[in-house]
Amino acid sequence: MEFPDRSAVDDLIDPQPLPEFARVRYEPETERLDDPVGAAREAVDALDLDGLDPGATVAVGVGSRGIDRVDEVAAAVVERVAERGLDPVVVPAMGSHGGATAEGQREVLASLGITEASVGAPIDARMAAAELATVPVGDADLAVYFSEAALAADAVLVVNRVKAHTNFTGEVESGLAKMTVVGLGKQRGAKAFHSTAIAEGYVETLTAALDVIERETPIVGGIALVENFEEEIGHLEAVPVGSFLDREPELLERAYDEMPTLPVDDVDLLVVDEIGKEISGAGMDTNVIGRYRVLNAPDPETPDIDIIYVRGLTDATKGNGNGIGLADLTRRAAVDDLDLKKTYANALTSGSLAKSKLPVVAPDDEFAVRTALAALGGYNPETARVVWIRNTQDLGEYLVSEAVVDDLPEAARVLGREAVSFEGGTAVIDEPIGGGSEP
Repeated sequence: MEFPDRSAVDDLIDPQPLPEFARVRYEPETERLDDPVGAAREAVDALDLDGLDPGATVAVGVGSRGIDRVDEVAAAVVERVAERGLDPVVVPAMGSHGGATAEGQREVLASLGITEASVGAPIDARMAAAELATVPVGDADLAVYFSEAALAADAVLVVNRVKAHTNFTGEVESGLAKMTVVGLGKQRGAKAFHSTAIAEGYVETLTAALDVIERETPIVGGIALVENFEEEIGHLEAVPVGSFLDREPELLERAYDEMPTLPVDDVDLLVVDEIGKEISGAGMDTNVIGRYRVLNAPDPETPDIDIIYVRGLTDATKGNGNGIGLADLTRRAAVDDLDLKKTYANALTSGSLAKSKLPVVAPDDEFAVRTALAALGGYNPETARVVWIRNTQDLGEYLVSEAVVDDLPEAARVLGREAVSFEGGTAVIDEPIGGGSEP
């Protein structure tokens, strides 16, 4: 596909003056767990492993991206399991991620710092999943699948963060239950789950599938993590099997209280430097941007963002651009980095097709911003409400236009004024947002 270059579109939209920007630092009070590694070891002891014979195999399911110190926590869990005379094996619990291949899932784990050498246990990444049962969910019949690698073990535990989901809102969202059902369901289980959930409801489908898995597999529980605003582990605890649906709502409430959000709810233009699977399963957190784009699931009420411009993909996402369809605009550089095989694997498995659509593709930053400002209608640089972030995970520092400054929360402080300019069509900011590399 050929996208128009700058010369082909330059005369279609007149240049507009940019608003003045302020660099803002947001530092709300938050709790941080000082020793998550020690807490993870204690959590293993809190799960029911006492009845296992020496040398019994324990499958440790991991795989969600973007979790603080997940490599250290996983290694601590494996080490403690081994110290108890058991034989740990790591099983990727990530549905179709990594292009729905064993090699791809090993690659995802490696990007998290989890390898056989680092974690001290073999990794069984085979994608085979056994069908455990078919159960009714509303008007649908749900086939429940479970990883054959995990099913072959004498005990199974999962390690995951409890957080807001990117497709729906409910008493239980992302966490131990979802990793057990969708993550360990591998591609077949994830596909079956999402197909039913879209029609009959996510929580209803999750509940029905989890009941089968708890009855038919050797799962003993999970280790739940909750992160604070700074994306650090603020809480960690063991949750025994049978208690996921009882305990997760309270942990989810804590996660919502700590969840990073935009500084204001009313935004004309949101500029996002990067999206990626390690930032959010949807590339950018749908709860931060206020867009689910899922059938039968209304978008969050806040924030209200008119236009979103995504500038690029992270290196760690390895071309998986799932979530780019949540934007209204992107640039050619981002499209050039797309791996459509990985991106479509997510879309086809989840059924959330909108997240993998291509938005309008601009030749460069300058024309993308010009297009966005013109699309606002009646643009005025003094009143335009623009927020410019690195990604939806790193929301401790960002740029806002002057029209937003008076509405900032109390914990936000203005560090100074910034100038945004363009060199060769690429945006240049006096100081990179978030202290990273220049966009």
